[in-house]
Amino acid sequence: MQPMRLRRQGSPLLCLSAALLTCALLAGPAVADGVTPSEARRLRDEVKDMFYHAFDGYMQHAFPLDELRPLSCQGEDSLGGYALTLIDSLDTLALLGDKERFSAGVQWVGKNVRFDINKTVSVFETNIRILGGLLSAHLIASDYATGMRIDSYDDQLLHLAVDLAQRLLPAFDTPTGIPFGSVNLLYGVDDDESKVTSTAGGGTLTLEFGILSRLTNNSVFEQVTKNSVRGIWARRSKLNLVGAHINVFTGEWTQKDAGIGTSIDSFYEYLLKAYLLFGDEEYLYVFQEAYKAVMHYLHHDPWYIEVNMNSGATVWPLFNSLQAFWPGLQVLAGDVDPAIRTHAAFFSVWKKYGFTPEGFNLATSTVQNGQRSYPLRPELIESTYWLFKATRDYRYLDVGRDILASLQYGAKCPCGYCHISDVETHKQDDHMESFFLAETVKYLWLLFDLGVGPDNIVENGPYKYIFSTEGHLLPATPEIALVDEHCLYFGAFCNGSTDRGYGNGDSSSKQQSSNYTQFDDRQTASSQYSMSNVLFATSGYIKGVCPGLNHAQKLGISYRNEEDNSVEQNSRDHENPDESYVAASGVQTQSSSVILMSHSVTSQPDESLETISIPHESIVVTADSEFMREPMRTDATGGSSQKLIGDTDEDIVYQEQNEDSTS
Repeated sequence: MQPMRLRRQGSPLLCLSAALLTCALLAGPAVADGVTPSEARRLRDEVKDMFYHAFDGYMQHAFPLDELRPLSCQGEDSLGGYALTLIDSLDTLALLGDKERFSAGVQWVGKNVRFDINKTVSVFETNIRILGGLLSAHLIASDYATGMRIDSYDDQLLHLAVDLAQRLLPAFDTPTGIPFGSVNLLYGVDDDESKVTSTAGGGTLTLEFGILSRLTNNSVFEQVTKNSVRGIWARRSKLNLVGAHINVFTGEWTQKDAGIGTSIDSFYEYLLKAYLLFGDEEYLYVFQEAYKAVMHYLHHDPWYIEVNMNSGATVWPLFNSLQAFWPGLQVLAGDVDPAIRTHAAFFSVWKKYGFTPEGFNLATSTVQNGQRSYPLRPELIESTYWLFKATRDYRYLDVGRDILASLQYGAKCPCGYCHISDVETHKQDDHMESFFLAETVKYLWLLFDLGVGPDNIVENGPYKYIFSTEGHLLPATPEIALVDEHCLYFGAFCNGSTDRGYGNGDSSSKQQSSNYTQFDDRQTASSQYSMSNVLFATSGYIKGVCPGLNHAQKLGISYRNEEDNSVEQNSRDHENPDESYVAASGVQTQSSSVILMSHSVTSQPDESLETISIPHESIVVTADSEFMREPMRTDATGGSSQKLIGDTDEDIVYQEQNEDSTS
């Protein structure tokens, strides 16, 4: 059943969108009085003072505990009890050119931080905050070209990173290859650990673990994280959408809401960034397929909604603050026009309240109950920076000035900057997450420094940098990037007997590894191989790009059973006979590290832009939703039912609510 294509004229969503977009574009003095270069310099210095107000508050009142309580001027251990905020802030100190404090921080961490502790920690948060912070600081402190080389430094942070990553590895010991959400640093996975994890939790590990593999020549770290991504992507729906939560043992989706925000966001981010950093086309291929599905099923210009991953039916018309990273990612992908429109819509929410709430209901144009807070998130600022870098439109400096003013007026407190517990009352909460110093302040400073004329390691340094999802600086050095080296995935191992490796001109497509099954122009590991077999069953093969295979075959994209994939592929071909992915040959990398797609992936011109189902009367509440956001309808017999979108403008079909309706 296809979603109903409502008429664009008179749609409440488009009316709301137009109103908010107008609000964003006609925002009064902030747009009328453009930021001059001299003012940008003053704002950059103000952001620097903001950083030190918060950093000094942490060091004086909270260190070596994890995070600062900025209202009470106390500290708290929130992750593992190993000076989280200091580790998360190291590369920001380097970015600001503060070699003295950067050096002192690196030396203290190297001497005092240990991970052989009886603590159960989040794999996701430990990876992006601690492992990423250690690796970024190591790469800066060990390299003379950065201007921040520490003479006495002897790879202490790298040794810590290796130790930490090895303690996280037991989480990956699952039938799907997707890791548990938490792990005990001393004893491994707890017996009572939940078997359900988020898509972002399993898909936001590739950059940090991949860098560690390349720095240590130990491929295990990169292999397990790639297997995790494959495990998630192999279980995508027919629509090429992924859900929010998945059982790491059975591979069943426990929450089937597809979106670009909470629990999914950085899965998409790391697909593209892993390609940009490592040059691995498998990630690019998956990103292109996933991006196309997002723009077709989730994009209601300029907003993004949540839909059921199987049916595409609208689950909830909600903007949540984590979605605000998306325009920045679109800039990296070269799809700038929709990024501009979406950023304007998102910023209109900030203008309305002074901050972005965790949830904003698009149907009622109000703050979503239970999601009223602003925990100093960086995502909107991040996208503002990338859009200014891509367009040099000084309107984005105006946006940055407004955001800075809001933070200074509403969030500044005695020892740092406070969470806002309610964006309508601006009530402060006694907490400051480490990402405020790792990301929020960093992107604001970079924005204004770019407006002045950049003078920093990111813009003028020896390497191009990729930002992790925590804002850590990851350089594309030759050691890390390994340009043209596409041999770390199983699809690029060629049978040694065929004498086909790098540089060989044999283009025969008939000789293929016996470990593969061919169907519908796609290639998948034979069902007798588990994900762990894929890691190690490479003896007798030669590393290299195997000629004579198409793109999907060469990458070995899917790992489903033959029967399931054949049915799904035939169904997809029947539903979308003319769809094709954006070829990798249509992608070029610019010197500014921005990917330009010669065939930009956007919404379908006549369909997805008109697929509007936002009003209350067309909201679908499914049993798969994380929580019941609206009461379920009841039919004439008293049984519960869900509303599905009909095939025509006039028809609305009600289907009895059961698990089969969304599978």
